[in-house]
Amino acid sequence: MEAHMQQIYQHMLRRPIMNDITVVVPAYNEAERIAPVVRDLIQDYSVLVVDDGSTDSTASKAENAGAKVVQQPENMGYIPALKRGFQEATSGIVVTFDADGEHRPEDIKRLIHPIKEDKLDLVLGARSTVPRPSERVLNELTRLKINVQDSGTGFRALRRTLAVTLELDTACTCGTFVLEAAANGARIGEVPIETRSIQKPRGIAWQHGKQFIHVLRYLLFTS
Repeated sequence: MEAHMQQIYQHMLRRPIMNDITVVVPAYNEAERIAPVVRDLIQDYSVLVVDDGSTDSTASKAENAGAKVVQQPENMGYIPALKRGFQEATSGIVVTFDADGEHRPEDIKRLIHPIKEDKLDLVLGARSTVPRPSERVLNELTRLKINVQDSGTGFRALRRTLAVTLELDTACTCGTFVLEAAANGARIGEVPIETRSIQKPRGIAWQHGKQFIHVLRYLLFTS
């Protein structure tokens, strides 16, 4: 049964893709940053901001800057916001992009190129430095199965036909996003990116403790 489902997924992944791109931006209380992020993207791409129950003016500022905005009924977290974006997008390729301004829009063309050339289904934007030690541990575990340097990046391009198959039922996306995509038959690669320096507090990522168990589950129980 599992092999049969993987064949179905692979057939879906190889469908021809449309030329338009949707950039999905999950956002929670990013009123101070979201407008310039949208303005930088909207020149070349359709922008879909998923407002994750913000209590500030994130939604209105994103909309005024030119984005399509969909709102979660309450603060549900990054993964539900990401999945909502995948469902709402209508383009052949979706790009996930952080709302804090850390990523550079000019790198998107490099991420989507291998997909348009039908060489890959998921392309990661690999940071030169992974800030958290716990994330680096998850990276090393993930590399036991998938040879990528930055499995926890929030900057990715992927076929929408792949995106909507992902359950993403884990504590965060570190490691498991690419492991689940691989289990669904996706061809995965990465390109190096540069990140912008932003003033943003980085607390301890407590969810990485649970994520360690999820990554091990994928390593041990998926083909």
